[in-house]
Amino acid sequence: MRNDGDRRQTTRGGAVLTVGTFDGVHRGHRLVLARLAARSIERGLESVLVTFAPHPLEIVNPAAAPMLLTAGDEKTEELAASTIDRVVVLPFTPELAAYNAEQFVDEILLGRFGMTELLVGHDHGFGRGREGDVEVLRSLGAARGFHVDVVPPVPGRDGRPISSTAIRRSIAGGDLARAADGLGRPYSVSGIVEHGAGRGRSLGFRTINIGVPSPRKLLPPEGVYAVRAQTTSGSFGGMMNLGPRPTFGETAVALEAHLFDADADWYGTRVRVDFIARLRDTKKFSGPEELVKQLARDEQMARVTIARARAGL
Repeated sequence: MRNDGDRRQTTRGGAVLTVGTFDGVHRGHRLVLARLAARSIERGLESVLVTFAPHPLEIVNPAAAPMLLTAGDEKTEELAASTIDRVVVLPFTPELAAYNAEQFVDEILLGRFGMTELLVGHDHGFGRGREGDVEVLRSLGAARGFHVDVVPPVPGRDGRPISSTAIRRSIAGGDLARAADGLGRPYSVSGIVEHGAGRGRSLGFRTINIGVPSPRKLLPPEGVYAVRAQTTSGSFGGMMNLGPRPTFGETAVALEAHLFDADADWYGTRVRVDFIARLRDTKKFSGPEELVKQLARDEQMARVTIARARAGL
């Protein structure tokens, strides 16, 4: 998969396209991507996903803009696991927001990418006021000679269609299992390892401090979590404090993880942390000795939780 940013050349020979925000790249999105790749192979055309940055609501209605499931490079990293040929990220500007559906189809999808077929989700809408729904797109396709294929919803474990909005609600409410069901993977945060105070090593629990990729990244409720970290040295189980460090008088929210059986230098590298389960609230202890005792209990619980998750229990 290529990530071409906002390139303005037309795709030679035509292309099979899909378009949308794809925040979270959840199971519904993955069905769209799988069908896009299969259709492009069938027709011998390039498969292209057109997406946006920032999220359109940040321009159209900032007060209603959601926190993001995949912020910064996280969405691109998830899309890289698909078999589509190309991802194009369009800067979402006030000028682009003013396009109606017909303008967007003519100038962007047809004019810039030579679209011959469009795949969209069942609840899709784009253009000014989201007027480009399925019926409008099919009408435009009939007039301009491109086919529109609508991908049906993918149900979650509760039988309701999976959506980024529903997954956000689950994460904000601390329901990581429901969020993982919709995503098809554990919810995660990816960031660069930064230097911290070095306090963890003196306590016998060396930690890494992970920078949040964006202030718009949606994080679960504050607390201590069992996690699995994907690093340049491999995958490690661990435990992570998400929130302040009240025992030491630090009120800033931080991501500080202790990885089990790991002792590498990851400063300046990107680490992805998958949330497995919440273990407890963040709390203030009387001092380092009491904190260390609790950390030992946290480690034992986290190791058991991760082992059970790997076994599918």
